[in-house]
Parts: sequence; C-alpha cells; structure tokens
Amino acid sequence: MSRAAVPGLPSRHPIGGLLPALYADDDFAQRFTGGLDTVLAPVFSTLDNLPAYLDPRVAPLDFVAWLASWVGADDDAEWSAQLRREAVTRAVELHRWRGTRRGLVERLRLTLGVNADVVGDGGAVWSRTAGTGLPPEPSGEMVVRVWPGRDPHVDGARVREAVRSLCPVHVSCRVEILPGPPSGEGS
Repeated sequence: MSRAAVPGLPSRHPIGGLLPALYADDDFAQRFTGGLDTVLAPVFSTLDNLPAYLDPRVAPLDFVAWLASWVGADDDAEWSAQLRREAVTRAVELHRWRGTRRGLVERLRLTLGVNADVVGDGGAVWSRTAGTGLPPEPSGEMVVRVWPGRDPHVDGARVREAVRSLCPVHVSCRVEILPGPPSGEGS
C-alpha cells in the first residue's frame, strides 16, 4: 500500500488560499501551490487520521507489521489479517505472561490455533513455612500437551519451535501432540 500519491485527494488546507492577496489572482502561483497541495494532501490525511494508524484493530495492514515491531509482537505474513491484528493488540498481555504456563498456552492458542495444557513445574519448588524440609527432587521437565483447536491439523514442527522459544532456558520441555483434549479436559 502506498500513501505517497492518492489521485484526486483534495487538500483540507490548500496553500493557494493562504497566500497574500497579491498572489490570489496569479495563475502561476495558484498552479504551483496546487502541485504542492497534491503532494501534501496524503501527508495531511495521514496526520489527521494518526490515531487510527496507531490502533492495530483499524490500521492499514502494512502499519500493523510496523506496530508489531514496536511492541515485540509475532507477525507472520502468512497469518490472516485478523490474526495479525490480534497478535499486536494482545502483545503487552502476552509479554506479561511470558515464561508462565498461561503465557505458553495463550501464545500457542493465538499464533498456531492449537489448544494446549502444560504439565509439570520445571523444577521450581517452594514452601510457605520457614525451616521446612526439602521436598523430593523435582523432575525438572515440563510436558506440553497440544491438540487441534482453530484448525483440524496440528503442525508439530511449528509447535515444537514455538515451545522451544517460549520455555524458560533452564527447563526442558517435551511436546506431546494429541488427537483431542486429554481425558477430563474441555477444549
């Protein structure tokens, strides 16, 4: 999309009307400023609509990609426009939950369209009572169970790549692809 020249877009602030009265009837001055109006009209239109350009729900799609870079959101050109907009809109929320079960599940649901469940704690244990004995040694492994959600097919390679990039570095993560929700779970 180009906002450089929009044929027939009138300027809301024509320069010719702002010139001193001496130039009001000068044909050359009016044609010259009319050419400038043609160049400046898209700029004025963009500035007049700036709040819309900064709102990912209504911004032009090329601006959504730019906004994604501002907030560190995932942006894949293969995604639908709606999904790209939602990823930018929810970026701050997803960053807030990064490194947690909820963050991993929500990110997989949003970006890959799969449902997920995380089992295991990755080896973190604690107690509310001071002086309590140490708990048994944790396994140190998280299991991410994934099953179809938005799409009937789960791309295992993309899920594994996403889980690898989203799991904390000190935790080993294993991915299980299921045909449907685990027993006792809803989707």
